[in-house]
Amino acid sequence: MTEPKGLLDGVRIIESALLGPGAITTHLADLGADVIKVEPPQGDYIRRMTWPIIEGNSLLHLHIHRGKRSVALDLRKPEGVEVYKELARGADAVIEAMRPGALAKRGLGYDDLKAVNPRIVFCTISGYGMTGPYKDMPSHGIAYDTWAGQVPPAYDDEGFCYIPEHSSIGIHAGPLMGSLGILAAIIRARASGEGCAMEIAQSDAAAYFDWYRIETWKAYERPESEVTGNASDNFERRAPGTAGMREGVRYQMYESLDGHVLFMASEREFWKNFCEGVGRADLFERWPGEQYADHARNNRELQAELRAIFKQRRSAEWIEFGNRVNTPMAPVNTPQTIADDPQFQDRLPWISRDRLDCEQLPFPVKLLGEELPIPEKAPTPGQHSDEVLSEVLGYDADRIAALREAGALA
Repeated sequence: MTEPKGLLDGVRIIESALLGPGAITTHLADLGADVIKVEPPQGDYIRRMTWPIIEGNSLLHLHIHRGKRSVALDLRKPEGVEVYKELARGADAVIEAMRPGALAKRGLGYDDLKAVNPRIVFCTISGYGMTGPYKDMPSHGIAYDTWAGQVPPAYDDEGFCYIPEHSSIGIHAGPLMGSLGILAAIIRARASGEGCAMEIAQSDAAAYFDWYRIETWKAYERPESEVTGNASDNFERRAPGTAGMREGVRYQMYESLDGHVLFMASEREFWKNFCEGVGRADLFERWPGEQYADHARNNRELQAELRAIFKQRRSAEWIEFGNRVNTPMAPVNTPQTIADDPQFQDRLPWISRDRLDCEQLPFPVKLLGEELPIPEKAPTPGQHSDEVLSEVLGYDADRIAALREAGALA
């Protein structure tokens, strides 16, 4: 059985990446693009970074570089630079996923590559971007989240400050938004024949991902005669986003018999359905609330009633109940337990370790009536050097041997 072709079949991307920013092309490879990772002879040290390490390779590498091909070139050699230019000549895009200007120092910046391929799309992804006072600061992924206000400091029992557990935003949002920009640029370049250069900062993406809270605080700088809270809160301004959910009652987490569930009856219709469903119409009669966006904030008497009610059933029973009576309920999972959730099992079947050396999640876009290709495992350094040079550039064995003899090809 032949592998299905992806949506980006025929799109070729040349990637020069170190560490996490290489995820900018993972999405494109998952969708079928031919992503050629050009790395130094010793390889990208992402293979040894973070945890876990699976049979000698980091999970970070195994996931981020799945479905890509590796060519190991020494760009300190003029022969290596020339091979890179030849690869770019037939490519749609070149990705610089490292400090801005790294490729230009090797004579492989946007202007250099545009000279050999006028329709090339050149994208740089970095920590803080190419401008601003932080542009040259060394950093790691969590920095973009703390900068963007995503990670409040926490303190342990001895009073020491620590980084609390959180979902990383910048290192995921930056590559995702960057890949969207790359595809848009490729579409225009194929139509017009003109490429472009673009850049994205993972810090910018982390801030943009939290636009709702950031823009709310900005709106609150205006007088209350212009910007108020919601009618259900008597127009009182509450803290932005989920920061204003702590006092919620009809929109809150509750403990069940075996875990927790999220209750979301902020609309009057859903609240009424819940009360009638549990045989407590009296709760609705006493506290009907507003039609929309009513969380019954700070109503401790009602919260105590609901706390007792939710402890009477298991989480799965509450999910079934919410679906049956039409009131929003959601499981409260952890990164460890979510794999046992039936919705997860239906929507995100593991790609097996036999395929990728470890179980990994599939790309979360589904085609109707057809399948996306299943990615191949992440490459070893230079694993596809001969294959790419012969298949893509048409080099014969003697020319490949000469490059290896010159030290340009690992």
